[in-house]
Amino acid sequence: MYQSLALFQTAHDMARHAGARQAVTARNVAHADTPGYQAQQLAPFAETYAKNDASIMRTTRAGHVSNGRQGQDAVASRGMAEPSPNGNAVSIEEEMMNAVNISREHNRALTVYRHTMTVLRSSLGR
Repeated sequence: MYQSLALFQTAHDMARHAGARQAVTARNVAHADTPGYQAQQLAPFAETYAKNDASIMRTTRAGHVSNGRQGQDAVASRGMAEPSPNGNAVSIEEEMMNAVNISREHNRALTVYRHTMTVLRSSLGR
């Protein structure tokens, strides 16, 4: 029942996007000493969500006709750090700040989910 509510899907998408961003940040930190490695980052969920056109058709069930854009993930872009002499462009400080912001995004997704569950339970009288 609750899978068809858009707010649950949005909270799920927010949490999934935060996980993907955290994976990119972890990869950047893991390659902090790799010569020539370029730091990557994913855009925050708000920017990704704003890029999606609200007027496009969306599928709600597996049997619906899709326009081919359903389920597109954000593409990793290069970080903004200045490269070191060995060509590595990972800033540990910047990555730690990204990790904190990503943690906030994930907590926000969980808060949306919890609040939606509270409203749903209240509306059912439980």
